[in-house]
Amino acid sequence: MAHIIVVGNEKGGAGKSTVSMHVATTLARTGHSVAVLDMDLRQRSLGRYLENRKAFVAETGIDLPFIELTELPDIDESALGPNENVYDHRLSAAIADLEPRVDFILIDCPGSHTRLSQVAHSLADTLITPLNDSFVDFDLLARTDQKGENILGPSVYSEMVWNARQLRSQAGLKPIDWIVIRNRVGTQRMVNKEKMERAVKMLSKRIGFRVAPGFSERVIFRELFPRGLTLLDLKDIGVKQLNISNIAARQELREMMKALDLPEVEIDI
Repeated sequence: MAHIIVVGNEKGGAGKSTVSMHVATTLARTGHSVAVLDMDLRQRSLGRYLENRKAFVAETGIDLPFIELTELPDIDESALGPNENVYDHRLSAAIADLEPRVDFILIDCPGSHTRLSQVAHSLADTLITPLNDSFVDFDLLARTDQKGENILGPSVYSEMVWNARQLRSQAGLKPIDWIVIRNRVGTQRMVNKEKMERAVKMLSKRIGFRVAPGFSERVIFRELFPRGLTLLDLKDIGVKQLNISNIAARQELREMMKALDLPEVEIDI
């Protein structure tokens, strides 16, 4: 059975699609079969990335590791019961098709609360939540006092994850391994950075998630998107020597993937 990875955060701009691209590409490069579902049916950033990748391979003839992009199947709504949701059935049908034939299913959720996102979270074996290193983003997970030093209570997204955990428990499934990835962390020692580090660590113990390092802000991610590439593909397209920024980005990816600790994945990138 496939291991299901959900990348979710109800706030836009946290780097969900960038994380999804790199996790999927890394898994494919380590010899695993990977299928992707893009739940952001409007923007489709991850879907566009994979479409760009397919077009690049077709145009250049360069053989890159394959990542399957799966669309949600159509469902006959007339066959649904009075309280059944068509999106629930579309997602469950897609998962049922993929689970027996791939190693990993990666679901990229939109930066807003939707029914599809809610259901996807309840399916997660691993939940990855990218978080910009800012109290604006932290507020999605928990409310703090005015100094940002004391946690007053969980926020809407944490409550949704808690509900998803309850649903899995009731179904007799293993608990969600929830990892919060700190993105765009500054390199300099700053008061805000240190406060964020303390707050995230405190909250991780309170509501039960692990913390992993993420990506710094880098132009290379945006430059490679139109061709559907990541840093891991550069050697395949003839780039023999990486610059310092690219090397640093690869190290960030390596550390992130090791911290995710996905089953049967050996990181050698």
